[in-house]
Amino acid sequence: MAIRTFQQHTPRLGERAFVDRSAVVIGDVEIGADSSIWPLTVVRADMHRIRIGKRTSVQDASVLHITHAGPFNPDGFPLLIGDDVTIGHKVMLHGCTLGNRILVGMGSTVMDGAVVEDDVIIGAGSLVPPGKRLPSGFLYVGSPARQARPLTDKERAFFTYTAGNYVKLKDQHLAEGFDKD
Repeated sequence: MAIRTFQQHTPRLGERAFVDRSAVVIGDVEIGADSSIWPLTVVRADMHRIRIGKRTSVQDASVLHITHAGPFNPDGFPLLIGDDVTIGHKVMLHGCTLGNRILVGMGSTVMDGAVVEDDVIIGAGSLVPPGKRLPSGFLYVGSPARQARPLTDKERAFFTYTAGNYVKLKDQHLAEGFDKD
């Protein structure tokens, strides 16, 4: 089953949220309205919480996890993701915070305690190191990720376009019965 209770925490899905049958969502997870979790994705909140906003898509084979509290990090880090975020295929998000209107390119990794402000593109294959902050309004690329240039108006418009496109696609999947049940 794709949705699993752990330690008395059952994932909560907002209205019209979609979780593919091959994805796994475990523990203290909240997924916002019209968001989508695509095939072979793992969303594992077994030692801290994961919150995913509205109209956010987490694409195939991505891994979302937290940083547990312990002697080296007393509070741990939850994984917090805002609204209208597109997370590309095979992305790793680990105990970080992503604001609103973000595109995380395919194969990227965002590490523990990193903060990505609103309106950011992270280029494919990039690594955002632990504790790094990516200020709003820029494209970041590389390993480690570095600020490449300001976003264009066309790129800024892409955030809501791609979020809306994934809402339409998940609605088609739901209509054909490919939902969480």
